[in-house]
Amino acid sequence: MDKLYGVVLTIAIAIVAYFLSSFISIGSVAIAIILGIILSNSLKLSSKFSTGITYSEKSILAFAIALMGINLDFSILIDLGIGAIVLIVLGMIITIFSSIFIGKIFGLDKKFALMLGIGNGVCGASAIGATKAIVKAKDDEVGISIAVVNLLGTIGIFLVPAIALFLGFNEVDSGILVGNTLQAVGQVVAGGFAISPSAGQSATIVKMGRVLMLTPLIVILLIVLKDNVQNSTQNNKSILSNIPMFIVGFVVLSIVASLQILPQNIVNIISSISKYALIIAMAGIGLKITFSSIKANGKTALIVASIVFAIQIAFTSIYLLVV
Repeated sequence: MDKLYGVVLTIAIAIVAYFLSSFISIGSVAIAIILGIILSNSLKLSSKFSTGITYSEKSILAFAIALMGINLDFSILIDLGIGAIVLIVLGMIITIFSSIFIGKIFGLDKKFALMLGIGNGVCGASAIGATKAIVKAKDDEVGISIAVVNLLGTIGIFLVPAIALFLGFNEVDSGILVGNTLQAVGQVVAGGFAISPSAGQSATIVKMGRVLMLTPLIVILLIVLKDNVQNSTQNNKSILSNIPMFIVGFVVLSIVASLQILPQNIVNIISSISKYALIIAMAGIGLKITFSSIKANGKTALIVASIVFAIQIAFTSIYLLVV
C-alpha cells in the first residue's frame, strides 16, 4: 500500500507521455522524464509518494530492461568486437579518475568525487547505491550524486545523439557513443532508440557491458578501501550478489530471442510490456530530479560532474574517430 501513491503517479505520467508522443517526435520515454521533472519542480509532492516513485525508478526499470532482451539480437556483439570492450573499460577508468582529479581541484571531498565518478562511469544510481557502503560516503553526498547524475543523463538523452549526428557517426557508432556515456540504462535506451533501432541495440548492449563492470569495480574497491570494510570476508562473499538480476534476465531473454523458440505473438506481448514499463520507470526518474536540492547543496558537484561528463563524451568520440 505504501507504494501505491507513487506508482499510480508514475503510471499517470506515463499515460500522458504516451498520448503526447503522437504529437511530439522525441518519444514517450523522453517525454515521461520531462513531465516528471516539471511536476517534481513545480509542486511539492507529499512524502507518501516517495516509496512508489523509488519503486518505479528502480524495480519497474529493472523489470523493463530484463524484458527488453526479447527484442535484441545478441549477434550484434560480433559487430562491436573487442574494440568496444576496450572502449568500455578505458572509458570507466578515465571517468572515475577524472572525477577524483577534477574534484580535488574544486575542493570536493574525495569520497564525494568518487561517487560522482562511479555514477557517471558505470551505471548511475545503481552503481552509487551498490558501492556507497564500501566507500562510506555520506548520505547527503550519495543523494546529491544521484540527483546530479540523473540530471546530466537526462540532458544527455538529447545532447549525445546530437553530437553523434554532428560528428557524422554511423548508426552503430552513434549507439556506442550513447551507450558508453549516458549514465542510467533507461537513459541509454531512450537516447539510442531515438536515433534508430540499430543504434538502440548497440547502445543497450554496450551499456550492459558497462553495468557488468560493476562487479570487478566492487572487488577493486573492497581491496583498495579495505580499511573501510569492517568484515572483508562477509563482503567478498556477497560480491556476486551485486550483479543486477535484470542483467541475467536481459541475457536469458536475448538468448531466447536469438534461438527463436517463442511464438511471435508471445514475443510481441513481452516487448509491449517492456515498453510500457520503461515509460513508467522514466517518469519515476524524472520525479527524482529536484533542481532546488542541487542548487542548495550541489553546485560544485554539478560543475565537477559536468566536466567529467564532457570528458566521457570527448574520449569516446575521439576513440570512435581514431580506432
